Parts: sequence; structure tokens; C-alpha cells
Amino acid sequence: MQRDVSSCNTYNYGDAHYWDARYVQDALSFDWYQRYSSLRPFVRNFVPTSSRVLMVGCGNSLMSEDMVKDGYEDITNVDISSVAIEMMQTKYASLPQLKYMQMDVRDMSYFADDSFDTVIDKGTLDSLMCGNDAPLSASRMLGEVSRLIKPGGTYFLITYGDPKVRMPHLNPSAYNWKISLCIIPRPGFKKPGDCSSSSKSCLEAIPLTSEGMLPHDYVLEDPDSHFIYICRKTDEEVAQIPSYPLMEDVL
Repeated sequence: MQRDVSSCNTYNYGDAHYWDARYVQDALSFDWYQRYSSLRPFVRNFVPTSSRVLMVGCGNSLMSEDMVKDGYEDITNVDISSVAIEMMQTKYASLPQLKYMQMDVRDMSYFADDSFDTVIDKGTLDSLMCGNDAPLSASRMLGEVSRLIKPGGTYFLITYGDPKVRMPHLNPSAYNWKISLCIIPRPGFKKPGDCSSSSKSCLEAIPLTSEGMLPHDYVLEDPDSHFIYICRKTDEEVAQIPSYPLMEDVL
């Protein structure tokens, strides 16, 4: 399940120029990984509609719009692409619940500490992990996310990265996160020879080993599942999973 390196190509996904060119070429709305309809059970379970939400790497996704339709009142969207932000500012000018700002998630110093109740990341950390200086970029972004979340708040990370490649980045004690993991199949996935959906609740957290890894006998229903890390920021010391060095095969 070491997806990161093999799934990356020659594009630098941490570069604003790449994304500006992409949005100029294709302005149609696009949601990475999952749509809100699939993620709604997680969001509604952990995020009150009155929460102040930060959507990092928003692109031209419909997720924030769908959340407003579902009753959410305050969503700030940031993206490194000025083209995407200008497009979305125009599109949603009549929706006061949505704000759009051009910003690099590695430096969100515009916002004060403890500014948000929830941060939602649908593929943005993955993009940085495919860019130049991936470990440093990831550390800068996650440090900013931790700084901006209020105690008791939540960072939702939706990613292709399994625990081996993501937990080393998520578990520094400075973040003070209590982490649980859920797994959701990709949209439209059906088990071979069986059109019925799994009876197991998607909200059921996966029991991790003491090292923060999936159990050795755990089998993914969908080999290309998405991992949802639910990182709750506490105001107390949290017993952290032992940290270990970032090796090349987990970048």
C-alpha cells in the first residue's frame, strides 16, 4: 500500500503555476476523491452546522456549496491558485456563507491561532506529497492546520495514504491530535460478484496497532480505498503513538 511515490508523476502539484494552468484549461467543477454526499455522515457526526470551517485546497469543488445547502453557515475556502479563487468568488458572490481566498496552505499566517473549529482536506496534503520538498511542505501545512484549529476542533484528512505513509506526518506530539481512522471505498466501487454494499458502518473506526498501523490481517474491501483520518485537537496531553523517522518509502 505504498501509493505515494508510484501515484505521483512529473507534475509539481505544490506549484501555483500548475494549478492556474489547469483551471484555465478546464473550468468545470471537479471533486477530488469523494463528493459531499459520501462524506456527509462523517461531517455531520463531528461538525455542528454553526462551526467555522476551513476548506484547504478547495479548487473548484462543489463540496462547500453542498455543505451550505446542508445548513453550514461559515466556510472559508483557500487555494494556491488565483485562477480557481477568482472563478469561485464570482460563482458564489451571492452566498455570504462562502468566502474564497488565494493562499498557500504552508503559510496561512493571515489567520490568527485557533480561528477554526474544523479543517477539511480532500487531497491537498496528497498534492504536496507529490511536489518538491514533500516532507518539509507537509510539515509546514500540518503545523499551520494544527495552529488554526481550536482545542476540541477537528482536522479531516481524506487521502490515498495508508497509515504507513501518513501517520509519521500526523503524529508529532506538538499537534496534540487524537487520531482515529475510517476507510471508505472509492465512488462507485462494488465488490466483485456482489452488488450489495457492505453492512459495516463507514463511521466505524479501524482498530490500529500500537504503532498506529493497520492490523496485519486487515484486508481492504477496495484496494484503492480512501483513508479518512479524523484528528481531534485536545487541550490536554495525549498519549501519542511512537514516532519514527520519515524514510524515503513513506514520502
